Amino acid sequence: MLAVAASLRASASAVAEAGGDPAVLHAVLIKTASSSRAAYNLLFSRYHPSLSLHLLSHLPFCFRPTASSLTSSLSSLSASSPASALPLLRRVLGMSPALLCDGPLSSLLRSMPPSIAPHVHALAFKLALSSSPYSASCLITLYSRARSPACARHLFDEIPVANRDPVCYSSTIVGLAQNGWYEESLSVFAGMRANGVDSTMHALSGSLRAAAGLAVLEQTCGIHAHAVVVGLDGNVAVGTALVDAYGKAGDVDDAAKVFEGLGGDRNLITWNAVLSAHAQQGDVQEVTGLFNQMMELGFAPDGLTFLAVLTSCSNAGAATEAKFWLEAMQSKYGVKPDLEHYTCVVGAMARVGHLEDAESFACTMPCKPDAAVWRTLLMGCVVHRRVDMAESMGQRLLEINPKDDSAYVMLANVYSTAGKTDEEAEAWTAMRDHGVRKEGGRSWIEVRGLVHVFVANERRHEQLLEIYDKLHELIQEVEKLGYKEADERLWHHSERLALAYGLISGAAPSGKVLRIVKNLRICAHCHEFFKYASMVIDRVIVVRDVNRYHTIKKGDCSCRGCW
Repeated sequence: MLAVAASLRASASAVAEAGGDPAVLHAVLIKTASSSRAAYNLLFSRYHPSLSLHLLSHLPFCFRPTASSLTSSLSSLSASSPASALPLLRRVLGMSPALLCDGPLSSLLRSMPPSIAPHVHALAFKLALSSSPYSASCLITLYSRARSPACARHLFDEIPVANRDPVCYSSTIVGLAQNGWYEESLSVFAGMRANGVDSTMHALSGSLRAAAGLAVLEQTCGIHAHAVVVGLDGNVAVGTALVDAYGKAGDVDDAAKVFEGLGGDRNLITWNAVLSAHAQQGDVQEVTGLFNQMMELGFAPDGLTFLAVLTSCSNAGAATEAKFWLEAMQSKYGVKPDLEHYTCVVGAMARVGHLEDAESFACTMPCKPDAAVWRTLLMGCVVHRRVDMAESMGQRLLEINPKDDSAYVMLANVYSTAGKTDEEAEAWTAMRDHGVRKEGGRSWIEVRGLVHVFVANERRHEQLLEIYDKLHELIQEVEKLGYKEADERLWHHSERLALAYGLISGAAPSGKVLRIVKNLRICAHCHEFFKYASMVIDRVIVVRDVNRYHTIKKGDCSCRGCW
């Protein structure tokens, strides 16, 4: 006992004299043949990861680290050198699989490469740790990083309900939302609340990301209310997610209120979120004003900041302003533009009909144009009925991606508008010959917290007859105002069915805004129909399509015919 005490005193003295140099401590331990757990654990935390790996394989025979010390050491090692996580796992297994209890395994899982998620899951299963809340939470995160949301959800479902803690729920909610499984993410969040599990900032921000992806205002409001109840509405991460969710739902007023309520806690991400909310509406003046406020407060803008500014210019068709900001971000603010920034300038010029200038700009910009650039130009050709340029833009788009269904559809539409029926038929034939299928159009509307999805000529909804009756009634009313339908096949497009359902279900009280989301670009016929419908029902209709928001009021749309 006296020898051990003397060894420990010598070790402590050596570390103090060497200013914490682990090599000195290691030398003392070897010379004194010490097996002090505390000393060896100190070496783990002090040594470089590569040396710690070596040390782990050459520990004294009588020394085996405890689970807590191994957890701490492995966490530190794998965090400082993520590439060491897999070799560390092999070393620990070589020493004794029994050491891999919940804590050490979780520490290693945090830094594992996502590609080996199934293999590590199999190991956790063999060790009876796959349903443990600690290891399972890390595995769920690993599957989410590997873009395997189905595996993440399946693993979550295998955890006994009684064992699901806030970390399990949070990792699942965030992982599913990050992978675009928005409905599933919100479902897990609802289950967390139903089971009385405490909400965390991660769970709230993850569920808000899912609500933003679906552009569902009622769900956003519900999560906001819950955040207030649990006292997390003032958290900057939750507040930023609220700004984003309200903005994605088209409710810029509430987004601005949340933004203002965060006060001095706002960071650059928060500013970018509120800028993006206004940018989607094409409100260049408001975006510019917010940008100036941000600069006055000393924030340094980044690429996302300027992407929001340029998006507002693109949605507003403000070509001159877009070119000004593209130049300013380089010369004045030192931010190098990416392809997305140049695409916004192309979009701004295309929306106002400067198609030749937009094409010239796309061909001379320093970035090689991608499919999004040529698709933007082709869309401009459709809007401005430039058949001559549309063929060239469509060809360039198909050279990049021969399977791009939007190229064939837009070419067919521009031919149809120009009355070139033969060329229209050829476009559809070419699409079929190349084995390309048009992406199905879907529209959805939120009613009392539930999302109702519609496709063209819907046949499955439980209130089908009422929906069609209401739509036909609406068609008759808009025709009285002078609207003439070009083709009866357009009557039952998905966005019209969503509008009809919104009216019969009381999706919003009288005088309130009706909000509809569409996964594709709203067609010109439905766009015109909605303008007349807004006069018939005397309501504001907000449609979020793949390109932008359309706020339609008393026969006018905020897009001014450019989308």
